[in-house]
Amino acid sequence: MSRKTVFSSAQLPSHLNERERFSLWQDIHVAEIWSVEYGISESLPFEASIEATAVGSLVLGQMSGTIKHATRKASNIADDDNDGYLLLINKADTLLSGAQVGREYAVGRGEAVLVTASEALKMTGADSNVWMNVVIPRAILTRAFPQIDDRLALKIGAENEALDLLKRYCLLLESGPALASPDLITHTTDTIVDLIGLVTGAKGRAAELTGLRGLRAARLQSILAKIAEDFASPGISAKGVAQQLGLSARYIHDLLQETGTSFSERVLELRLQSAHAMLSKRHNEMRISDIAMASGFSDVSYFNRCFRRRFGYTPTSAR
Repeated sequence: MSRKTVFSSAQLPSHLNERERFSLWQDIHVAEIWSVEYGISESLPFEASIEATAVGSLVLGQMSGTIKHATRKASNIADDDNDGYLLLINKADTLLSGAQVGREYAVGRGEAVLVTASEALKMTGADSNVWMNVVIPRAILTRAFPQIDDRLALKIGAENEALDLLKRYCLLLESGPALASPDLITHTTDTIVDLIGLVTGAKGRAAELTGLRGLRAARLQSILAKIAEDFASPGISAKGVAQQLGLSARYIHDLLQETGTSFSERVLELRLQSAHAMLSKRHNEMRISDIAMASGFSDVSYFNRCFRRRFGYTPTSAR
């Protein structure tokens, strides 16, 4: 079975009129892909095509046609469990403009923007558009780049060297035979994630390891992995991590200081991301206090303050 999936309006029953074809296409999109409210061109016949190529847990996709508007509201977010990230790359001469997390963006041909499915999103294009998406699960990208949400809705220029390399790398994967080796798939997904970190300017492991070599780089990787593994433990501390890794707490603090993000900042960000993901999940009937505790917070009032400061809204509003 091919790893490439095509979902096109051309596959719909020919006896349907334009409105019926669009309605059916959107219903299938909501049921099979994710919940988005689309609007189409009023001057061109409806047509839309989505091509998706799976690479491990990532998806390389392309959307083309007369889709002019895309909106994802709180009700859409509640309709599905999609909380991944999308690196959207404009492949046409049109302008794709929109807003997310209080930021407005406008990207032309060859330019890109990072958005997330877990936040309200608006986008408007021309009567006919073509764009590419690199879709990454939240857990994968936030593990590599805990501060990635700081890069949402920021325009990435076409001259970005890492973006150019990512485009060519994705084209190679889409046009070549499907990867079968688990090791190659892991290597490929890791490479794409690293490139996205460079494309967006995120402060993550790839950037943090720049300038660090040998033993110090290996130790930093071990420290970051241990924090990502144990952040939800109320008792996590630099001293405890140091003891587990056979290092000193001062060494850990000094090494992390070189990356620009302290031990406590990393733990707090991972806890907030964990809580945000749980709050966004459909049918999650856990109380907010229980979610806070499960994410490592021992004080619900402190959790509420941190959450609002980080995301701009309350935990209750995230549901």
